[in-house]
Amino acid sequence: MARYVFGIDLGGTTVKIGLLTEGGEKVEFWEIPTRTENNGQYILSDVAEAIRAKMKERGIEDTEVIGAGIGVPGAVNVDGLCYQAVNLGWEKINVVNELHSKLKLPVKAGNDANVAALGEAWKGGGQGYQNMLLVTLGTGVGGGIINEGKILAGSKGSGGEIGHINLEDDEPDACGCGNHGCFEQYASATGAVRLAKRILAATEEDSTLRHIDNFQCKDIFDAAKAGDKVAKDIADRYGYYLGKGIAATATVVNPEIIVLGGGVSKAGEMLFDLLKPSYEKYVFSGCKDVKFALAKLGNDAGVYGAAKMLLY
Repeated sequence: MARYVFGIDLGGTTVKIGLLTEGGEKVEFWEIPTRTENNGQYILSDVAEAIRAKMKERGIEDTEVIGAGIGVPGAVNVDGLCYQAVNLGWEKINVVNELHSKLKLPVKAGNDANVAALGEAWKGGGQGYQNMLLVTLGTGVGGGIINEGKILAGSKGSGGEIGHINLEDDEPDACGCGNHGCFEQYASATGAVRLAKRILAATEEDSTLRHIDNFQCKDIFDAAKAGDKVAKDIADRYGYYLGKGIAATATVVNPEIIVLGGGVSKAGEMLFDLLKPSYEKYVFSGCKDVKFALAKLGNDAGVYGAAKMLLY
């Protein structure tokens, strides 16, 4: 008898749902709106109804379904307790109990970044490895740690919050978390632009970046690839922080492979060349022999990872 599993990736605007085989083959992925009104009280009911409707449409019986996994944009502990999910309007809710009561199938839950890491380890850039670090470089810096094939979530689901490792003691500006000198203040897309503006302000040397209104992270790497000297200096400084932050994490978790995802990762393998000098400088000697790869699943990583939670 065929066996299926559902993966759910909860976002502030849409909920991505996937129907997969237990071997990880995609059967169908679709989306429903995230109804955040009234403190998100309809979200899990909508998810349960969408899954039940899909099972009826495809003639899938309960006995054919292993269960449903769900990634949540907030800290989630091993028992499924979500302490807060601001984008959803949630305050302290046991996601596993609530969804199980509506869906009547086994449920597992985790933080969305950790779940995405599990997806990349299962079917993406880290496939074939049991110990992986995912570093997501977007508006912030996120992370997910896979240890012996499973998510390392920590006591309250905040494991993998690598973006808030301190890299600079004398940083005058505050991070969004309230601390100063956090990893994501330098290695996120917004951090790259911030670094660029500081370097441009400290030199009078011409750069194509000076002629672009509101330049973005992509513009910095494009200019560096084209030979712009100032842009290359900015990219090198970015790489210094990226490598240093990853080294701090790798020294603790000792991964076999480090996978880079998020919008900044579209710069490609150039990032590996930029980060490796400082990575090798700061990482513990026993962690230097590590592979680097780019993420492959994009926005589907969370769906794959959520499904995989039911399979271990």
